[in-house]
Amino acid sequence: MGKTSLSCATGLALAEAGKRVLIVSTDPASNLDEVLGADLNQMPKAVPGTESLFALNIDPSVAAHAYRERMVAPYRGILPDAAILSMEEQFSGACTVEIAAFDEFSKLLGDPKATENFDHVIFDTAPTGHTLRLLTLPSAWDGFISSSTGGASCLGPLAGLEKQKALYAATVERLSDPDATTMVLVSRPETASLREAERTRAELAELGLRNIRLAINGLFKAEKPGDEIADAMSKRAVEALANMPETLMSLPATTTSFLPGGTVGLNALRFFSSPQGAAMAIPAKPLPDMVLPAGLGGLIDDFSQNGRGLIMTMGKGGVGKTTLAAAIAVALAERGHKVILTTTDPAAHVAHAVREIVPNLTVTRIDPDAEVDQYADEVLGKAGERLDAAALALLDEDLRSPCTEEIAVFRAFARTVDQGKDGFVVLDTAPTGHTLLLLDAAEAYHREVMRTQGDIPEAVRELLPRLRDRAYTRVLIVTLPESTPVHEAERLQEELARAGIEPYAWIINQSLLASNTRDPLLCARGGYEAPYIEHVRKNLAARIALIPWRALSPAGKEGLLSIS
Repeated sequence: MGKTSLSCATGLALAEAGKRVLIVSTDPASNLDEVLGADLNQMPKAVPGTESLFALNIDPSVAAHAYRERMVAPYRGILPDAAILSMEEQFSGACTVEIAAFDEFSKLLGDPKATENFDHVIFDTAPTGHTLRLLTLPSAWDGFISSSTGGASCLGPLAGLEKQKALYAATVERLSDPDATTMVLVSRPETASLREAERTRAELAELGLRNIRLAINGLFKAEKPGDEIADAMSKRAVEALANMPETLMSLPATTTSFLPGGTVGLNALRFFSSPQGAAMAIPAKPLPDMVLPAGLGGLIDDFSQNGRGLIMTMGKGGVGKTTLAAAIAVALAERGHKVILTTTDPAAHVAHAVREIVPNLTVTRIDPDAEVDQYADEVLGKAGERLDAAALALLDEDLRSPCTEEIAVFRAFARTVDQGKDGFVVLDTAPTGHTLLLLDAAEAYHREVMRTQGDIPEAVRELLPRLRDRAYTRVLIVTLPESTPVHEAERLQEELARAGIEPYAWIINQSLLASNTRDPLLCARGGYEAPYIEHVRKNLAARIALIPWRALSPAGKEGLLSIS
């Protein structure tokens, strides 16, 4: 959607107006470094080329390591080595990563001293589902600590969490204070993007956050009619904005224009503030003469021959993973295969992409609330046979902690992967950072299985081996032909390699270079895309599918089949 670009452009404009500004990324897959041209870490660092702009990344893995050490260190030299090792293992899961990253977030929001040297603090957040989870945590942990009567939680002694209670309460107060905090919803001028923005607005309002603004990013207007792609792009934007929900329409809003040259570096960020930004952003160049990769059809032919298995679309938020997952699922169903299309993204609704009943296709989603209820009932049902009333009450209390959702969703993910034994499962994953945390959880569970061989469901036991089995799982890395999405996808591929997972192919989506447009601004954008397409082809992927930007909207059966 352009959250990082707008965050950085806003921060730069404020800094150049004389303010001291701190930009903070809460995204596990942060790309602040690349956009600002700075080597960032957990501490505020001056951005080169500016006098009063600073930035930092909340790194979940670094935060989790520090949190784990705080919890375990007091027992070193007191407990046996085996007990220390067991504690470290227990603090290696997704719960610890979540609470540790949340602690860092809370310090910056709830502790005035942490940011007293800055006039403005801009949080460049993770994609919607992960951010909503982060924003619910202050109330969730505060309420859990207040209601708990036991001495421990899934994160260790409650005494350690109790110390954070005042900080969490201050965080809630700061978030809900309209004089202190403004929430900016960033959306493309597209129906699906605006639908997600409205969902986010409603959930923020439920959390008591009402000082909300809307930023429409990347609005394109064709200068002259007659080019099919330019006309379609303009028409879609006009229709999407005209039909957005009234609650969004009533918000204070700003609009930034379509920029053909990307937004990496301080000079590119300054174009956001310039009325002539779109025209100035990149000089017109002739389109490069190059042979472009083929489309999606060849990959679907390969999948169809396999007859079953898991297909996962992975990548940065906003690159089109949901649409491409739906297109692949519909194409396989049209060929007579039984297909389940589902998602792990809390903010995604794959049903909106399909829109209609397709024979052989079942559309589902992992519902966190339903999974938590099912998991809690299962655990309490098993435990009820061997625990007394007091112990059962403590267990019930622990299951109400925010960690339970992570465990429940992870187990649902494992069950979904298991369904690939009997047909195709096409899985639209959450944006990169959230998905990597899910894979980290898979590794942590797998180590626990190898260590204990305990009472763990078969689907969980087999999860990591199945994800590593290229005959069972086909991972598709989805990106856009531009700097930040390609480089983030490259980092994703490196992280997958560390987990023993090799992508099957890359899909480069929404290419204007491949669209046959002749609009000057869109052609300039096509020229900008060329080196990134070549970089993927030469250095990153054995198989590539290039999807042109199409005049026909990629939704509904007809639109989805046009992609494949």
